Amino acid sequence: MYFVTFTVHQWADVFTRKRYIEILIDSLKFCQSEKWLKIYAWVVMSNHVHLILRSDDNKLSDIIRDFKKYTSTKIVKAIEENKKESRRSWLLWLLKKEDKIWFWEEGYHGEEITTPDFFETKLNYIHLNPVRAGIVEKGEDYIYSSCADYLSLRKGILHVEGL
Repeated sequence: MYFVTFTVHQWADVFTRKRYIEILIDSLKFCQSEKWLKIYAWVVMSNHVHLILRSDDNKLSDIIRDFKKYTSTKIVKAIEENKKESRRSWLLWLLKKEDKIWFWEEGYHGEEITTPDFFETKLNYIHLNPVRAGIVEKGEDYIYSSCADYLSLRKGILHVEGL
């Protein structure tokens, strides 16, 4: 099991638009159903994503590579096609150079979770991210997170393992 972070290139605030978040979530759902990715906790922030995940059946690094490649292409295309995107020129300038897409920063900063205490630390870190950012007062109010799942308040957008 690993705690991972995917950061948008140059920390650009891409996930302020629902459509781009939907692409990300749909891709995670696909990885869960078709690549047997197991997600234990997650949060989508404006410019990065944190997850606790694992895979028993496929190599995790391969799943992450494919996920990042697919979402990069799909989100940049959505930006290109979004005529209402006020930041379109700037985002495309930042995320696409000479027809090469650079959406995600390199790597994913994986930290292996080896103890229950470390799991709890990372779980709390993930769920308090929107609170620390000043987006919500309580983590369970943020819909792009697994916090409400853990508090049994509602079923979240993504399936969370072990709950």
